[in-house]
Amino acid sequence: MIRNSYMKCLFLILTILSTRAIAQSDEAVVKQVITNMFEGMRTSDTLIIRSAFSSAPILQTVTKNQAGITMAITEPLDSFIVFISRPHTEMYDERIIFDMIKIDGDLATAWTSYKFYIGNKFSHCGVDSYQLIKSNGQWKIQYLIDTRRRQGCE
Repeated sequence: MIRNSYMKCLFLILTILSTRAIAQSDEAVVKQVITNMFEGMRTSDTLIIRSAFSSAPILQTVTKNQAGITMAITEPLDSFIVFISRPHTEMYDERIIFDMIKIDGDLATAWTSYKFYIGNKFSHCGVDSYQLIKSNGQWKIQYLIDTRRRQGCE
């Protein structure tokens, strides 16, 4: 009886530890997918950028229209890739901080604050919010929405 209880307890502990290890591993992969996308931006490598996204991602920016009404503007991934791949002399450098990553099964959320530079010149700051899905064993960005501002970027 005691041995049986001991085995159940040991099994429970090992299950919790292995689940935690898998979550930490997934968290590292989610971070890497996002980091790789920004490396693709820095180097204008469209294959790296595209590989970070699912087959039908949604990219949006929160902005205000001329009347001051907040809205989300949607941009196709291909438009973003064309913009990044156009010849430019200065590197596009988005410097991010991973503020939060949450994972539940095949869904992950990442929240990153950022500062965007063109070369060494500061352009703007904001927050990126990512929704990633794990499909065929690979994490991909399904949804990306961001804010952009020039003030309050300390």
